[in-house]
Amino acid sequence: MLALQRMGSNRRAGIGASQREWIRKARLLPVLMPIAVLLLFLVRSAAAPQLESFRFVILGDRTGEARPGVYEQVWQEAAAEDPAFVVTAGDTIEGLNDATAQAEWQAMERILEPYRRYPLYLTPGNHDIWSAASERLFRQHAAHPPHYSFDRGQAHFTVLDNSRSDELSAAELTFLEKDLKAHAAQPVKFIFSHRPSWLISVALQNPNFAFHQLARQYGVQYVIAGHVHQMLRFNLQGVTYLSMPSSGGKLRASGEYADGWFFGHALVTVQGTGINFNIEELKPPHGQGQVTKPTDWDMLGLVESRDGSRSRSR
Repeated sequence: MLALQRMGSNRRAGIGASQREWIRKARLLPVLMPIAVLLLFLVRSAAAPQLESFRFVILGDRTGEARPGVYEQVWQEAAAEDPAFVVTAGDTIEGLNDATAQAEWQAMERILEPYRRYPLYLTPGNHDIWSAASERLFRQHAAHPPHYSFDRGQAHFTVLDNSRSDELSAAELTFLEKDLKAHAAQPVKFIFSHRPSWLISVALQNPNFAFHQLARQYGVQYVIAGHVHQMLRFNLQGVTYLSMPSSGGKLRASGEYADGWFFGHALVTVQGTGINFNIEELKPPHGQGQVTKPTDWDMLGLVESRDGSRSRSR
């Protein structure tokens, strides 16, 4: 009888030890689970781009028979909106002359002096780079190579160099592909170049060219160019292509606002993965202060003007 009692006692002691260990671990779960969830959140947050809200300004061409005083007014109005940074569509100096290029860049530096608090990202235009010497000056004053990229939160910006050719070279397309692949996780993407090398294909709704295929593959929302000095919008397979209005360069052809010929800039707001554009004409004396959206424009100019209705104003 005593032996049986001892056997039962030992069996209960063995089972009790195992149960106590299980209970001890179970009691830790409420403590460990929040820690595990927090660690998982931190790992995912570190891997994913942060969804910021910010706004930035896009400037069109300053030069190409620049009109005096326009670029200065563009900067005054853009700075009043306190953007996080400014991106240009190219043609910052009149250029095309190695002998005068350095003096022109120095004059440009003086114009920009009051606005140094705004990071400035220059796109190289044909008036900025036309020779080896002018490329060296561009690198010096822009403080970056002719092609480059940068991030702001969830947004990725790629700047290409077609300053010396109407087409994007094989080297630029290779750079673009590597850059977009390396930043594929960024949910918001913009591509800038000076010349609209894509213009004819996009106007003809032809998607069969390498640049567009890369833009579409990697989820680029906006492709932006200058050079033409005219506000135009195209859409091809979900990619929006914009030709920026002038920020100082000569207004050509009709010179009419409804045809896309005006001085101004764009104010872009990025909120999460949403993108909102305001295309802002200069106020008097160099404009009437009209504000539109990209969707108000197409390849023929202002859509509303062809409907007989008035364009939007402040």
